[in-house]
Order: sequence, then structure tokens, then C-alpha cells
Amino acid sequence: MDEFFKTNRLKFGSACIALLLSAASASADNLGSHADYNYDLSDFVAWMEGASREKEIPGVALAIVSREGIMHMQTWGVRSIDTREAVHTDSVFRIASMSKTFAGASAALLVDQNYQSWDTKLTDLFPSMNLGTRRSSSGITLKHVVSHSTGLMPHSYSNLLDDGVSYDRIKPSFSKIPTVCKPGECYGYQNVVFSIIADVVEQSTGESYEKFIYDQIFRPLGMITASVGLEAYLENDEATQPHRRSRGAWHTTSTNPAYYSVAPASGINASIFDMSMWVRANLGAFPEVLSPDFLSQLHEPIIATPRGNYFNRWSGLEKAYYATGWRVFDYKGQRVIHHGGGVRGYRSEMAFVPEANIGLVLLFNAESNLANDIVPAFLDNLIDTAD
Repeated sequence: MDEFFKTNRLKFGSACIALLLSAASASADNLGSHADYNYDLSDFVAWMEGASREKEIPGVALAIVSREGIMHMQTWGVRSIDTREAVHTDSVFRIASMSKTFAGASAALLVDQNYQSWDTKLTDLFPSMNLGTRRSSSGITLKHVVSHSTGLMPHSYSNLLDDGVSYDRIKPSFSKIPTVCKPGECYGYQNVVFSIIADVVEQSTGESYEKFIYDQIFRPLGMITASVGLEAYLENDEATQPHRRSRGAWHTTSTNPAYYSVAPASGINASIFDMSMWVRANLGAFPEVLSPDFLSQLHEPIIATPRGNYFNRWSGLEKAYYATGWRVFDYKGQRVIHHGGGVRGYRSEMAFVPEANIGLVLLFNAESNLANDIVPAFLDNLIDTAD
């Protein structure tokens, strides 16, 4: 049945969604028999819709899924406050840093297909590339890059991206990034350095990063409206527009092309249906594309992440880590796989609980801190069965 939807969902539109929701209902009934979890999503969805409308967020897309299918999918609001065209399940959003989950999978595919190993040093791949201010940075490997454990100063050169400076113009200055610890010894979130993954893909395969992602992930999973890059976003008639709030109202805003130049970090565009397929794939729905062993590798914690980020302030959060392009944490005793994203005019969140066989994706075409509250609210609804 999934193959039918991958091939025909744009042709048949909402009918495909309705059929997939119907097919998933039996799965939801089975999930509901698991006494440790609450699969009644009605209160959470009602809260989510009410909070979004209260804040007048221009466009929202929400999906809740299991391995077997879509448990709930809903869109509301508009693609742009200027045109007032409604958001629907194939409306395209920028997913911002959730792009890192695809980059992590791309790096893992290189290893799985014997193009590289996790211990491949960047200095061996790119002899002319100098990273960091200390000799220890010459030991940075592919595994360090995908897990933000390079030992380089966190958010190196993100300020230049904010100023519109592209990746290619920043690369010659990699040698000036301060080394703060030895590779593998500390966590430091990156956008620019993380995007070396695209260079590794292109050096290893001779293909562009965009083509590799399409051939290896988008096409096999039926993510037929997903794309990489600014040009694809601008040319898509279904693209939503970014919004910022000022003077008490939402306004459309411009797109910063520099964040598209770091494609592994923030360069993917996708619809809520596409992202529902991605979360389902990470739950194990498509083992012919992402095998159980492959997923275990992706989701295995690599480096502990310190307190200070918004997710570390969730009251139920216990230990937190970064894995291969994914965040991993324990929340009220449950292992959760997560990533959020934010770029000018957009916010996004996704999380799933493998043991409970359930996951969530949220897409906003607006910068709103409401996104920070979505995942803990979803998890509390799932876990707090005694309420």
C-alpha cells in the first residue's frame, strides 16, 4: 500500500491521505492497547490548534505517525498572508536544521556503501583543508562532523551566514576557527563545519549532494515534493512564504540565501507529507531503504550535550546526546529521537519514541517560540497515562 501512495499521492491528492489515514486506524487501535502510553491525541491536537490560532501563526502543518501509517495529519492557515492561499499537505516549508538528519543519513550511507569509514580523517580527504587552531584538529573524522564533536568553537561562522556570506566564501577561513578541545571530547553545535558532509559526499561519489539525497533518500521514500536548495524553493509553486512578527502583526520576510549554501545544515525544503514519510522511515517503516541496523547506527548517542538549549530546559528531560544528525534524549524515562529547526521566517520540530512506535512533525512558516512547547506537550500526552 505504501508504494501506491509514494507513486500516486500528488495525482489523487486528499484521497490518498484519507486512505492512508484509514489504513493506519487499525494500527492506532492496536497501539491504544499498550497500557504504558496514551494514544488518544485529541487533547494534544486541540491544544496545538488553539495555541496556533491564538498566536495567529500564518501557516501550520502537523503530522503524527506510526510505522504503519499516518495517525493524524492536519494543516491550517495560509502559505502567505499576502496571497491568503491555504496551506495543504503538499505545501512546502523550509525545514531548517532538521536538514541535519538527512545529512547524517547521507554520511551513514557513505559508510554503509563502503565509500568511507567513520574514522576517515578530513585531512586525508581534503589535504589542503586546514581546520582549527591546534594540531589536535587534524584528527577530526567524519564521525566527529556528523555528531558536532569536532572540538571546534560552537556555531563557528554562523554569524557570517547571518550576514549573508556563503559557505564557499567561508571555507578558506576554516583554519582560523578556535580549537576548544580535542576531537570527540566535547560537543559544539555547527552549521558551517557540519556542511563539510556535502563535500565528503561529492568527493566520494562524484555526484552532487542534491542528487545523492534525491537518489538515496527522497525518491526511495516517495518524498516527491522534497528538494535541496534555494532555486528549488523559489521555483516551487507550492512553497510557503516566511513570516516574522513586528509591530503586533505578521509580515512576510526575505530569505537568506547563505543558509541554503550550507545544505547539509539547513538546505532542505519539504511538505508535511514528505516529513511524515521521513519520520516513519526512522521508525522502521521502510527497511528496504533504511534497515534496522542502519537506523540503530543513526540513533546511537555519540556525545553528551550540555544544558542551555531550549530542549535542555524541558522539565521532563533527563540525559541528552547528539547522535548521527539526530538529537537523542531521555524524557521521563523514555528514549526520544528529536531535531528542531529555525531559519528566518520558519520553525520546525520533529520527535519520535521508537518503543511507543509514534512520532510527530510540526512545520511553521513563521518564527514563533510556540514551537519550543510542542514536543514536550506531545510527549506528556503520550507518557502521562495516569492523568
